[in-house]
Amino acid sequence: MDLSLIIQQSISLSISGSTLKIYAQSDDEDAGMDDVAINVDGFMDEFFSEVEEIREMIDKIQYNVEEVKKKHSSILSAPQTDEKTKQELEDLMADIKKNANRVRGKLKGIEQSIEQEEQGKSATADLRIRKTQHSTLSRKFVEVMTEYNRTQTDYRERCKARIQRQLEITGKATTNEELEEMLEQGNSAVFTQGIIMETQQAKQTLADIEARHSDIIKLENSIRELHDMFMDMAMLVESQKKIMILICLTVLGLIVCDH
Repeated sequence: MDLSLIIQQSISLSISGSTLKIYAQSDDEDAGMDDVAINVDGFMDEFFSEVEEIREMIDKIQYNVEEVKKKHSSILSAPQTDEKTKQELEDLMADIKKNANRVRGKLKGIEQSIEQEEQGKSATADLRIRKTQHSTLSRKFVEVMTEYNRTQTDYRERCKARIQRQLEITGKATTNEELEEMLEQGNSAVFTQGIIMETQQAKQTLADIEARHSDIIKLENSIRELHDMFMDMAMLVESQKKIMILICLTVLGLIVCDH
């Protein structure tokens, strides 16, 4: 049967004990639904356990990213730097980094296992399942880490704008280009030189400028790390696009043959 003649096909994965079932249905036939049962051995049970572990870690990263956004807003809206909030932010970022490295390591391990099996024998049903799961997890991971990178970059811009406003208050107006040059020097003294700290407000302004500059330095290190990780995983996902198409066609082919 040609694929163009199929009006509707639905595929559902049902894992129960050690059995995986793939269901297919076509509207142009009254025969009902055919079940294809694929036995899943202990290795696949272990694989799905690892998949669930990876998924939970990605969910944890996603949750922490949302918490990071809240901390960013809290820090920028506060008149003074709250050390407790800053520490909580650093703890969140450290946890994201730890889990992200664990996820990347596990995804690479699965990828290597798949490559080794592909070299040793022809494609099997469980190999196609593992490829699909690996691709799905990789894409989700890249999406979450991309959002985290966007969050960090946005916070950097907001910190920079805060510094620029505070400098204007002290009478030291700067352009975006000048501000970037000052940030590249990595020394908060370039922002505060010439500021007279005769009042408490001036001292607070100075402290805020130094705090935001410190945040930006930490952010830039984090963004560099994220960039390397993102490029690594993005290339992995890109290389899997053709694989996913082949998997889908293969599964459809199996279903068509059954009909």
